[in-house]
Parts: sequence; structure tokens; C-alpha cells
Amino acid sequence: MYTPEEFDKKKTKVMEYILYKKRAEFEVRKKFSNSIEEDMLNDIIEYLKEAGYINDNEYVKKAFEEYMKLKNMSIREMKAKIYAKGIEAYYIEDYIDENRETLEEYELNSAKKLMEKKKRIADGKKIKLYLLNKGFDPDTVNKLEIEE
Repeated sequence: MYTPEEFDKKKTKVMEYILYKKRAEFEVRKKFSNSIEEDMLNDIIEYLKEAGYINDNEYVKKAFEEYMKLKNMSIREMKAKIYAKGIEAYYIEDYIDENRETLEEYELNSAKKLMEKKKRIADGKKIKLYLLNKGFDPDTVNKLEIEE
């Protein structure tokens, strides 16, 4: 067992890590698994989840929003990046299902932007391959007017 002082000290360390940048539960566990005893880490994570500091569902929402603002990515690429953070697949799939129209519109616009960039240096076939390799849905790529 541990003392309340130990708990508070370690909790403060975890809080600093989370407040610096929003983190998923898996990231927190991975970061502190060697420096905080498992029972205490579980209690700290539970405490922070109840207080709303760790919320994987909210993390997924913020991550998708951030990627859509800053990058030209496919839905599949965003999904892989978020999944790599240790987020349970159902959080990601739920978000995609609830926001499918917005995400598909975003993906089409991203593909158009990338196509415009590549037009100067590649032919239509290479552009299509490039977009498919970046994870864009074949239906999205087929909607683009790419001259072969």
C-alpha cells in the first residue's frame, strides 16, 4: 500500500504529463509503468478518468479534429495514427460512424489537394496509386477527375 502523500506526488506527475498534451489512457500507462507501482498507477488513472482528465472517447474526437485541421490525410491514415495510441477500436469506429459524412467530405477534399500538388510532377496513374497507397478509399479516388 502507499501513503496519501505518495499518491498525491505521483498523481501530480501524471497530471503534468496529461495537461501538457491530451493523452490516451494507454499512453499514460506506458509512460509511467516503470516509475509508478501498478496498484497506485491504476488508482491514479481511475481518479483521473472520474475527474475527466483521461477520456479516450474525447481523445478520439480531438485527434480527428486536429488531423482534419492540420493535414491532408485519409480516414484510414487518421484511424491508424489514433489506433497506434492504444485507443480501443470501438471508440474510433463509433466516431467514424457518427461523423461519416463529414469525414468523407474531408477525405475527398484532402485527396483533391494532394492531387493538385502531384499534378505537376506525376501522371494520372501515378497520382491514383499515390492516393491509394496513402490509404484513400478507392471510391474517393475514383470521384476525382484525374487525367490518365
